[in-house]
Amino acid sequence: MTLGELRPGEKARVLKIGTQGMLRQRILDMGITPSVEVKLVKVAPLGDPLELTLRGYQLSLRKSDAALIEVERI
Repeated sequence: MTLGELRPGEKARVLKIGTQGMLRQRILDMGITPSVEVKLVKVAPLGDPLELTLRGYQLSLRKSDAALIEVERI
C-alpha cells in the first residue's frame, strides 16, 4: 500500500520510495527514509495535503507525493 492510502490515526513503516532524481532526494531530505515510522494525523478538507508525524515533527505532504511512498501498516 502507499502512504496516501492510510487513514487518519494509522501508523506505518516506510518500505520504499518509488521515484528517482530530485523528487526522491527531496522526500529523503524531509526525513522520509526506508524503515522510518510515520503516522497520518489528518487530511485536509479537500484531500490534499496530508499531515504526518515522523521523527518527532509534523510534516505536510502532497497526496501525489505520498502515492509514491510504499508503506506497511504497523
